[in-house]
Amino acid sequence: MARTVGLMVKDDEQAQRTADAFSVWLVNRGLEVVRALASGYGPVACCKAVKGVEVVFVLGGDGTFLSAARWVGNLGVPLLGVKFGEVGFLAEVPEDRLYEIADAVLQGFYTAEERMCLKVSLHRGDEILLEERVLNDVVIAKSAMARLARVRTEIDGRYLTTYTGDGLIVATPTGSTAYSMAAGGPVVHPFLEAILLTPICPFTLTNRPLILPEAARITIRLDSRSSENIMLTCDGQSGHDLQHGDSLCVERANTPLRLITLPGQRYFDVLKAKLRWSGERI
Repeated sequence: MARTVGLMVKDDEQAQRTADAFSVWLVNRGLEVVRALASGYGPVACCKAVKGVEVVFVLGGDGTFLSAARWVGNLGVPLLGVKFGEVGFLAEVPEDRLYEIADAVLQGFYTAEERMCLKVSLHRGDEILLEERVLNDVVIAKSAMARLARVRTEIDGRYLTTYTGDGLIVATPTGSTAYSMAAGGPVVHPFLEAILLTPICPFTLTNRPLILPEAARITIRLDSRSSENIMLTCDGQSGHDLQHGDSLCVERANTPLRLITLPGQRYFDVLKAKLRWSGERI
């Protein structure tokens, strides 16, 4: 039986051309290729289930990588991100090294970091509306026309506070450099196991970002005084309207994501490049 690899490809002309040529290269090596197309809302087309795939090559950017993470779910399949354009935190292989790195990966010469994920479940009465696994973050935010989001938050069944403002972000260490950082949250090294709570434009200035232990269970409900038009977003890939009375539970997922890394590539090198840090005077 032929070995099977997956391709998650950005909905972009350059990425699609590269994927076409790369698919031929893989098939010529005797491999079966399962290909999926990613958009801003997750994988939108794939020819068959990903079960049995031994590695997934992600051609795009960080958004495409998040689509791939949703695609593989909890199967433990390692992912390799190939970036197009700007430096990404998740897609770190430059396009011109794709074949070189792919050859080494297919021979088993690679290491894979384990990245903590979150399990999200949304309850409405006795009904479970959704259960998802996220790599970056869960965002509860108001729409453009809404007034204030009032988000009642409990930790391990005990009331913490009601965040009043534009919303709340629950993030992993991997997601700490995404929306959470833009909202003023800390950068947390991905090898740490923790959960971040970052309020978005809090009305009360004493509401500061929190770093919780990975075993914390977070329960979120809309306060009765909260505005309508509040939305839940998971990894920026799927959106769900929240209603008063809904209960959102966020906790650590049982299965981490496996991210293939390049030899000699360090997290701080990517961090410095992405954030344009320098020790020199400006």
